[in-house]
Amino acid sequence: MRTPNEDAAVATTFERLYAGLRRITPRSELSLTAASTLARLERSGPHRLCELHGPEGVTQPAMTQLVTRLERDGLASRGSDPADGRAVVVGITDAGRDAVAKRRAGRAEALAEVLNRLPEADRAAIVAALPALDRLNDLLMDTRKD
Repeated sequence: MRTPNEDAAVATTFERLYAGLRRITPRSELSLTAASTLARLERSGPHRLCELHGPEGVTQPAMTQLVTRLERDGLASRGSDPADGRAVVVGITDAGRDAVAKRRAGRAEALAEVLNRLPEADRAAIVAALPALDRLNDLLMDTRKD
């Protein structure tokens, strides 16, 4: 059985990991919200514009401005929803997929340098934990902030 102290320790470790990943991720023209939005579109396909702002923690007007910039830069496209012509659907373009892949590759390369400094047993433990971390991430992605 988990204890509140264990949950707090996990939360603290994840906060530190998040900060560390942000620090080692090569800088790009994409903001964190833009990169996250493109990654969401790549992972789960086109979304209605009104569905994108909540998971990213921004207002709908801010998301509309972001999508306008992504569209201007050729990274995203807008269209009307076939089920409801009044609604706007946002998708990722090939250039957007390339931008996401480039960002991931840069982060993976930087992380590999750090991982290589760990003992083999630590690297193996991290790899062994990946399935559980993927399941946790799936739950986090499905959890809305209300």
